[in-house]
Amino acid sequence: MTAISRREFLKQSATDVAVAGFLSIGARQLCANPLGLPIGSQTYPHRQRIKDGDFAGLCKDMAALGVGSLELCSPGYEEFSSLADAKQTKQILEDHGLMCPSSHFTLEELRTKQQQIIAWAKDIGMTQMGTASLDGPVHNGVTTMDAVKKAADEYNKIGEVAAEAGLQQFLHDERFEMSKVEGRLTYEVLLELLDPKLVKMQFQMSAMRVVGDPVMYFTKYPGRFISMHLQGVDLKALAPGAGGMRGGPGVAVGKDSLDWPKIFTAAKTGGVKNYFLEQNWDLTVQGVAYLKTLNV
Repeated sequence: MTAISRREFLKQSATDVAVAGFLSIGARQLCANPLGLPIGSQTYPHRQRIKDGDFAGLCKDMAALGVGSLELCSPGYEEFSSLADAKQTKQILEDHGLMCPSSHFTLEELRTKQQQIIAWAKDIGMTQMGTASLDGPVHNGVTTMDAVKKAADEYNKIGEVAAEAGLQQFLHDERFEMSKVEGRLTYEVLLELLDPKLVKMQFQMSAMRVVGDPVMYFTKYPGRFISMHLQGVDLKALAPGAGGMRGGPGVAVGKDSLDWPKIFTAAKTGGVKNYFLEQNWDLTVQGVAYLKTLNV
């Protein structure tokens, strides 16, 4: 599929939106929902629109596209500071028929403002809170076991406080998690040290070249994964010297070399409750179109 601009998409979808307006939100979601879940999108790639004060416009475009669930980033991220009013943010989401079960938070917020951000999350209606990385010290791709244990202990305590408030804490896989410790992948060691009830995991597909096969993780650690971030991954482009972990120019989900039916099937075992496309607008358009055809 050739990438199209947001303006072109809106023109092409005008008729579809008019027809969809006669359908309930639930009926629209039934048209395209791998795992029986609404198609989701993480808002970080679209953060400039939110920074520019166009969160409502972004929600409108997402809903028209066929997205039913958004994952936010907290007001601790500069571009998302305009979402600090939880009631207003929730109203905008509801006005466009969107769910928002999850958000990313900075580690500093989790350390110093946990009760405040828990209240923000609950006011919006979230059930999950996560962070991108535990940000332990890494030198030349290597960290220490003491650092990993310290990070895991701290995050277990953060997860315990979240659980007491009725929220599920989760961890992404970036930077620190992709390092090595005593010859092992830090991510694997964290899976052993983090309490499986207090901390679930969110698998980032673009990290798989370093972290490993998501199907392996989902089957080896059943019930440990609550969500996925979806990016198209071309394994050929990820060969050494071919552009690094993300393989150079972006590729749409469904236009890559991954076996998405196999990944989604294994995700059931992994315990996945949400999945969010995390790509620019053009790739999101293509990814949603593919997910609508995916019967898993």
